[in-house]
Amino acid sequence: MSDRGPVLPPIFVSPRARWIAILSLLALLVLAGVGLVLFDYSFGSMLDAQTVRETVESFGLLAPLVFILIQATQVVVAPIPGQVLALAGGYAFGPVLGTIYSLIGATIGSAVAFGLSRRFGRPAVKRLVHPLTLEMVDGFLEDHGRLAVFLVFLVPGLPDDALCFVCGLTPLPLSHLVVLSTIGRIPGYAMLSLAGGRLATNRPLEAILIIVLIAVLAALAYSQRERLLEFSR
Repeated sequence: MSDRGPVLPPIFVSPRARWIAILSLLALLVLAGVGLVLFDYSFGSMLDAQTVRETVESFGLLAPLVFILIQATQVVVAPIPGQVLALAGGYAFGPVLGTIYSLIGATIGSAVAFGLSRRFGRPAVKRLVHPLTLEMVDGFLEDHGRLAVFLVFLVPGLPDDALCFVCGLTPLPLSHLVVLSTIGRIPGYAMLSLAGGRLATNRPLEAILIIVLIAVLAALAYSQRERLLEFSR
């Protein structure tokens, strides 16, 4: 690397590349705009499942599409925890549809993050992902490969959004990221959507127990991460 610091790679090397860059940027802006406009720039309310539900339901028949776009947005610009949205999805649509819509949205967002990273390279990713997080995920991937990708998506609380950007810097195919992220997210999203469904039917104690169970399982998985990762060595 030169003393001048990282330089962005050339973008418009051909008409096709120009359109790819433009469409990628438009996708990012649209996703960000949807997230900001729908929530009236109130980031505090994004953490409230009831607020998310009421906002989504106000769109009537378009509610599933709106929810999917919001879920995709949180992967790319990360103002909304995906777990909160999975809970809200179950609250608004029921456990089954809530899980499906959350997975579709998260997969779209992951693909957009991956594509932006692969198109614009590491210098651009450094502007989006905290350097310490980038370094940690980099090392994790180098040491453990695809199993590391799966585990990050499987265990709630790990930097899965940042991972989507980092994977775009590796030879990992997009199709592999889609499969690993979708399968890895299913247990957590399904349980959170189930908890949201319990809240919607006035069974808060059951919802709390499910959330506590998720937290315990996540803590156990994290504490045993070295043993789990031994399988990839």
